Amino acid sequence: MESKEIAGPGARLTGSRIRERRLAAGTRQADLARAVGISPAYLNLIEHNRRRIGGKLLVDLARALEVEPTQLSEGAQDALLAGLQAAGARHEQARPEQDKVEEFVGRFPGWAAVVTAQARRVDELERLVESLSDRLAHDPHLAASLHEVVTAVTAIRSAASILAEPDIDADWRARFVRNVSEESRRLSESAEGLVAWLDSGGDLAETPLSPVDELGAFVTEAGYRFPALEGARAGEAEIEALIRSVPGLTDAGAAGLARTMLYRYLDDVRAMPAGAFDASRAAAGGDPARIAAGFGVGLDAALRRIASRGGDEVGLVTCDGTGALILRKPVDGFALPRFGAGCGLWPLFQALSRPAQPVAALVEMPGRMPRRFLCRAVSVPVPGGGFGAPQVHEATMLIEPAPDDVSALGPVIAAGTSCRICSRDKCPARREPSLLGDR
Repeated sequence: MESKEIAGPGARLTGSRIRERRLAAGTRQADLARAVGISPAYLNLIEHNRRRIGGKLLVDLARALEVEPTQLSEGAQDALLAGLQAAGARHEQARPEQDKVEEFVGRFPGWAAVVTAQARRVDELERLVESLSDRLAHDPHLAASLHEVVTAVTAIRSAASILAEPDIDADWRARFVRNVSEESRRLSESAEGLVAWLDSGGDLAETPLSPVDELGAFVTEAGYRFPALEGARAGEAEIEALIRSVPGLTDAGAAGLARTMLYRYLDDVRAMPAGAFDASRAAAGGDPARIAAGFGVGLDAALRRIASRGGDEVGLVTCDGTGALILRKPVDGFALPRFGAGCGLWPLFQALSRPAQPVAALVEMPGRMPRRFLCRAVSVPVPGGGFGAPQVHEATMLIEPAPDDVSALGPVIAAGTSCRICSRDKCPARREPSLLGDR
């Protein structure tokens, strides 16, 4: 008996492929149906993705069409399908017919490839815009070089305006001519240095621009996990060996920041050894507050330890009282800016206004396929301040994939990375226009 079951998402492309192959071969629907022993009406339902197909019938149809069965059931169209679905989700305001995407890929694979390639290229260009925007705003070498150029140009212009006067003493004229010559040489050298810097720093991802940026590159590369410090006897020698082993920590300031971070990491390991911590985390259901209480440590320490043991799916970011990011462990889908401030809607910054009070929120980050994360943060005083000294705080935020059940987490916060590269035009936290425009 012929099945009346509607095809699921995994099978919906198969009917379109069968139809395209039949038309390309110039075979009539009735002839193909007769060849495989089914009615033309049933084949018509299959070709319009209204009936499941598999097993012997798929093999018979593939043989009749002189193709491999996998060319009808699988193939490159699967990647195109995922690409088109992602592109459609990115432009929901255009209301793309997501329920027709499988048919579109099956009938027009060439156009589907074009759309997918364009969507991929848009992603690449947006990442480039983000990098260039950060660089123009925060690259200290670029700022210094431009300052040198402007200073030299201003000096030349001032000397030239004086030389334009008709009644100027010969000695003064010679002096200003010499000034023009010297400033011209300085301008040439500054311009050459600027061009050389831009050429050598073309790959922004490989060019740390500050000690904090070097620390960020170090943490990102290691994934905030340092096995050498997990041993019971780990100490100063292992920390210094780690710092020496990283060519990127060339700046003394960066090495100092890394040393401070690694000593804190070691303190967390000693307070929460890996085996005991993993068992506690499982028993606590991943709740940082329960983990911290079990080990008698601060909540910020528990957040850091979860990040160190959580693998690539767990991110971490810390900031000082000004909101400047200090430590960054990025996670796919939750981009962290290399320079400047992040999104003011992050729980990280909300925690600064509520010291010692945990903050948790479900955050949705923009993208081709918007992703949701459970972000938990806390702000604690920085040790070392004496009586009467200003209170200094540091906030820590753990970033984890959103759980399946989010009903108890409250409303979703539509956040971003930073205002310059965020397309959420109506955001109440926006402080400057976006380079990307509203989507």
